[in-house]
Amino acid sequence: MTHSPQNSGQYPPLVRSALAKASRRLLPGLFILYIIAYLDRINVSFASLAMNQDVGLGSEAYGLGAGIFFLGYVLFEIPSNLILNKVGARRWIARIMVSWGVATVALASVWEPKGFMALRFLLGAAEAGFFPGIILYLTYWFPSGVRARAVALFMTATPVAGLIGSPVSGWIMQMHGMLGLAGWRWLFILEGVPAVVLGVLVWLLLPDSPAQAAWLEPEERDALEEQLKAERVAVAASHLSGLRQGLTSPRVWLLGFVYFCSVLAMYALVMWLPQIVGAITGGDAFSVGLDVMVAYGFACVGMVVIGASSDRLGERRWHLTGSFCLCLGGMLALTKAASLPAVLAGASLAAMGIWGMLGPFWGLATSYMTGAAAAAGIALINSMGNLGGFLGPYVMGWIKANTGGFTEGFLIVAGLMVLGALPVLIMRPARGVPQGRED
Repeated sequence: MTHSPQNSGQYPPLVRSALAKASRRLLPGLFILYIIAYLDRINVSFASLAMNQDVGLGSEAYGLGAGIFFLGYVLFEIPSNLILNKVGARRWIARIMVSWGVATVALASVWEPKGFMALRFLLGAAEAGFFPGIILYLTYWFPSGVRARAVALFMTATPVAGLIGSPVSGWIMQMHGMLGLAGWRWLFILEGVPAVVLGVLVWLLLPDSPAQAAWLEPEERDALEEQLKAERVAVAASHLSGLRQGLTSPRVWLLGFVYFCSVLAMYALVMWLPQIVGAITGGDAFSVGLDVMVAYGFACVGMVVIGASSDRLGERRWHLTGSFCLCLGGMLALTKAASLPAVLAGASLAAMGIWGMLGPFWGLATSYMTGAAAAAGIALINSMGNLGGFLGPYVMGWIKANTGGFTEGFLIVAGLMVLGALPVLIMRPARGVPQGRED
């Protein structure tokens, strides 16, 4: 996590030096923040192994509760990103983290389905703006030619969270009965508190922009600011810069649909994979966590390799299309999987594609926008993705409740992978971005 973005050699020496320092100083911390965010978003998939019975959640109700997080997120996401652009990343990201940590801990108190759904919705509302805010924040630091790798390194936190969090969540679940609390209640408490602590550290330590970074030399700050300013001017001249443009551009809506398909696939898989594996193996939560780690391990590989290749070749669209094809193959494999090795193979292939999309996608999307358009457009795209985050778990739960299996659900996701790739293939690449090798 301490390497500078791979394609930085195209920039002047002072810019390269500033980028190397920014990578070392910012990306590891942002990486940790996103690990906590993702854990608090998906830990419900492990809690469900015992919580569903305690709270009285059937398959369809669990799917709705798991997905309703994203409705809360969507409703507040665009306003949140616009506020961040006004008040700065340090203050707003700190507020987001503290509030979502409190909401996560509160989930330990639920006793019936309505309370579970209400708190999942509030958790989404509390976290709204975190991810698009970080993507916007990265545009303040990393020029477009190195942005896909920077985004990929940051977003590798999600598969790493699954890789680490799966066995950790399973281990916490084994605390069942300690101080009279069920294991799933401990899970929400122990994975919610770190968000509050880290939120305070963000308030104290995170610089809003290169101009506030005391660890950059003055000439490095000036060189990086000039590079980013030149890029913003070029993007504003030929692409999107105004608030209205960011909300109404057909290109933004097409990108939103692409992201909708990829996020739907992600959460259709991750919110149900522990239950699928547990039904096959009959193992406890810890052993299920160890099995699920396999898919997240392949997700890490896909994300880093595809993101690095996209920056190295200066190409986005074909990397995205190839990632959609990987996910398509994995989802089709899952429709036939009946054993643990087959499930893990299909899930791993799908995960490589899902996470492999993220670096090239955000490198492509942010190359079209700057200023208020970037704040609004990034949030709009992520809002559309989060609608997929709502529908993925819910549709899978509805299908499971009505058919007893997941085959039709994985077929639906496979079809969406085909539809999601089509806008990518017809979209024209960004023009006029200085010193960046966009496709």
